[in-house]
Amino acid sequence: MMTFASLLTPEQVERVHEASLEILENVGLLVRNEKARDLFTRHGCQVDIETQIVKFPPQVVERFRTLMPASFTFHGRDPQYDRTIPQDGPVVVTGSSAPNIIDPVTGRERRSRSDDIARIAHLINELPGYDVFSVSTLAEDAPPGHFTLARLYPALKNCLKPVRSTATDVADAEKVLRLGSLIAGSDAAYRKHPFITHHFCPVVSPLTMDYASTELLIFFAENGWPVYPSIVPNAGLTAPMTLAGTLAQGNAEFLAAAVLMQMVQPGTPLIYSTLPTVADMRSGAYASGGIECGMLHMAFAQMARYYNVPCGGYIGLTNAKINDAQSGFETGMSTLAGLLAGVDMLNMGGLLDALKVFDFAKAVIDDEIALMLKRVKRGLEFNEEELALDIIAKVGPGGSFMMSPHTIKSMKTTALITKLADRDPRNIWENKGALDTHARAMRRAREILERVNPAVFSAEAEARIRSAFEGLVSGNLEMPK
Repeated sequence: MMTFASLLTPEQVERVHEASLEILENVGLLVRNEKARDLFTRHGCQVDIETQIVKFPPQVVERFRTLMPASFTFHGRDPQYDRTIPQDGPVVVTGSSAPNIIDPVTGRERRSRSDDIARIAHLINELPGYDVFSVSTLAEDAPPGHFTLARLYPALKNCLKPVRSTATDVADAEKVLRLGSLIAGSDAAYRKHPFITHHFCPVVSPLTMDYASTELLIFFAENGWPVYPSIVPNAGLTAPMTLAGTLAQGNAEFLAAAVLMQMVQPGTPLIYSTLPTVADMRSGAYASGGIECGMLHMAFAQMARYYNVPCGGYIGLTNAKINDAQSGFETGMSTLAGLLAGVDMLNMGGLLDALKVFDFAKAVIDDEIALMLKRVKRGLEFNEEELALDIIAKVGPGGSFMMSPHTIKSMKTTALITKLADRDPRNIWENKGALDTHARAMRRAREILERVNPAVFSAEAEARIRSAFEGLVSGNLEMPK
């Protein structure tokens, strides 16, 4: 069993919790959503009608936080891809909602479209390191009234794994649920196995609950659909310029959102999800690739264990514009730090330039990083057989283990068989074209995009969907030209 790294002592974890309670009791949150304010009022919070400030007595927070379940399940269109955290962690999720994409043919940045989402969905479906497809880009070609569906439809049509999405308002959310039912075949079938997970950022740091995202969090929670919030403090801009202060504020913001969900529907599953950063105060740049993001995730993971809830969020992001060394070390260092600290969910795949651009090669590279992380999580298998004392004695001093049946038996499971990492001598590498990691990743992406798509809808499902949503994008998987 893996033990976890920690940045905080048990006493410091307790103090962060106490500090968060102090923030909620004495400072409170600005809550713009009236329905949320009414819920807080009915359950014992102090609500100032004029200022819309809600203050949380500690006993209210303590009562409702005990209702948070210890696990969260992502459902896929195909149940074989269902994942429950923490036991199936780390669950690896793509980064989401980038406005731009690196064109896989020209190599130039441009606005993303719905046909790009179809290709990305197929890629993620085929890459084994990914568990959840959080729709990676926006769709510039979305027809009026189909902003969300133009992203979600090609995602679901080309991916059997769990898909994570958002919505703009309740009417839009109802369209999303209708789409799920049409794909599943009935409302009852979709209710039994809801393969769309909903995600929102209801708390805008510092300490503000917005209207729309809070409304949607309430809507999905009260109707029993899978949903969870993310907290996004940015030290120096929307949180204190210390890691401890950002941790305390972010924890308070999580508790406020979590308490709201339990007030709506006691026992609603959720994830302690965050995207914590420290601004680069030389320019105010959004430093999502900073090592401090990984450090804060380590600390938030400790708080999540204190509350006995699964955790994760956006980690392993990069400010790099291309797949260079910066991209590699920013993604690798933070995700490994988070993994070792017990982060259950890693939103880490496919994005460059601080979440603004999707790149196919980056997604393939991050898949290999994800498989490495899962190998670490699997740990060092330890028992008498694994110690291999009889094999050591049999081979003896000066012998070779290469031809041992034990080596042949174990060689495909002990070591991760990588697809991208090059281990050839230089002369062989040169004879193969001297390709760098980016080029090898693009080659693999193209190979995958040419595969037969196993996720396409039946003709009957397609007809149901098109009848319900006139003018919907095609969602077809086509090779880029």
